[in-house]
Amino acid sequence: MSTQSQLHVPGEPTLALVPPLESGDCLGREEFERRYQAMPGLRKAELIDGVVFVGSPVSHAHGTAEARVSLWLGTYATQTPRVECATNTTVRLDAFNEVQPDALLRLAAGGQSRIEGENQFLEGAPELVAEVALTSAGRDLHSKLALYRRHAVREYLVWRVLEGQLDWFVLDAGDFVPLAPEAAGISRSRVFPGLWLDRAALLRGDMSAVLAVLQQGLASPEHAAFAGR
Repeated sequence: MSTQSQLHVPGEPTLALVPPLESGDCLGREEFERRYQAMPGLRKAELIDGVVFVGSPVSHAHGTAEARVSLWLGTYATQTPRVECATNTTVRLDAFNEVQPDALLRLAAGGQSRIEGENQFLEGAPELVAEVALTSAGRDLHSKLALYRRHAVREYLVWRVLEGQLDWFVLDAGDFVPLAPEAAGISRSRVFPGLWLDRAALLRGDMSAVLAVLQQGLASPEHAAFAGR
């Protein structure tokens, strides 16, 4: 029986089966969400410019990298008022785009995004988005990059795990430009003062060093001024 056929039980109303989400489907956001909600076992699916991308099973390498990024961002959020960190959270951008970033930071007050609806989804672009890329690097650095730029995500990180590279982009005059490391290979966020990253330590999995540099950022005068506003 086709998944799009109808199921009829004698004496009962005719019910239409909900088609499953499949990569390559061309849908609007409303139909995308209807199908997604009918598949409770589905971990991750995204709608990018009206095209569905269903996530594959997550490898240990991806899960480990995602946990490291989330620990770094989450630690910053716990020590910075009005800043929230979230992982694998549905973000509605427009009628044909609904994404689920690996991690994000947002201003909970006075920011670009808001929590709305019965499902408590995010509406609008977070200030910072981070993606971990193993097999998805091409999409993360092309269609997703263009999408996040168009919706004014202010900082965008892509960790290309297989290549051992981290790309950090900052929105500048409507375009993403690379954020170059400063002294000693430390990168400093322009949007979230005190969010400092030792790139090399993150790439080699030395989270003690990553968190030590982050603590230096959290102790900086610029973070104190930002947290006090």
